[in-house]
Amino acid sequence: MDVRTPNNTLLKFQHPTVRHLAWLCSAPQLIDAPSVFEPARYLPADYLEKLRAWDQQPGTAPTLLGEPPQRRLGFYFERLYEVLLSDLLGWEILLKNAQIQSNGHTLGELDFVVRNTLDDRIEHHEVAIKYYLGVPTSKGGALWYGPNARDRLDIKSDRLINHQSQRTHQPETLELLSTHGITGPLTARIFMPGYLFYPLSQRLPPPSMTPPNHLRGWWAYTDELEQTDTSTWVQLRKPHWVGPWRQTEAPATEETAESLAKINEDGIPRLFSDLGYHQSTRTWIERRRVFVVPRSWPA
Repeated sequence: MDVRTPNNTLLKFQHPTVRHLAWLCSAPQLIDAPSVFEPARYLPADYLEKLRAWDQQPGTAPTLLGEPPQRRLGFYFERLYEVLLSDLLGWEILLKNAQIQSNGHTLGELDFVVRNTLDDRIEHHEVAIKYYLGVPTSKGGALWYGPNARDRLDIKSDRLINHQSQRTHQPETLELLSTHGITGPLTARIFMPGYLFYPLSQRLPPPSMTPPNHLRGWWAYTDELEQTDTSTWVQLRKPHWVGPWRQTEAPATEETAESLAKINEDGIPRLFSDLGYHQSTRTWIERRRVFVVPRSWPA
């Protein structure tokens, strides 16, 4: 069982929002495609020093990092991505969440249209943060479902690559861009970091569309944990699904037990972080992540 501790550099950031942003800068992608955007290729050499300064003096950080996180993880993720583009890369954001209209109907939206100053071109970025759990199939493969099982890795990947990132070729989108003075071909970029969770009870091959360096966790049904020691677990609540977790207080065993008991009651999967204590820093830090799901999932 893989219980590797997450990147120690990330765990040195005490402010959660800065730690989440640092995670975005280095997180592996869940899709292997030519259009995937890799921030590491463009980040300045001193970006970690800037993040450390924001962590130590939150008042100097961009305003967006100081705002309360939205309830929806996707909105919070887009806010972090905006800071990555504008405050770390120094790129100009020309459009954000721009709706594409036709005869009063919304056809879709563009997540980000940015000016890549290093390559001197305009790019269209479609972004998402995702968590998928591998479910074995009768043919020896797997289907990768989100906690909300209506979401699936193969469907989302196809939609990102073949639909969402291609929207700038539509006449309605070209009209939208022209009203903002944006002309010429746009380079499509996809950014989708996250985690893949493998079943605790059996081995499963990784999906062919995902790079081998992807982040991994584990998942189990509630009744598979009867012999598992969960005394070092804590439930992760959004937005703390982003990046590794750390805390100074010891895990609250009773609180974790209550969270686990509620999974079958409300039928909602929950994400937990298994923590280990580091004497040198007197901090509990994440060793691995485990999704626990009700027996009815993913039906």
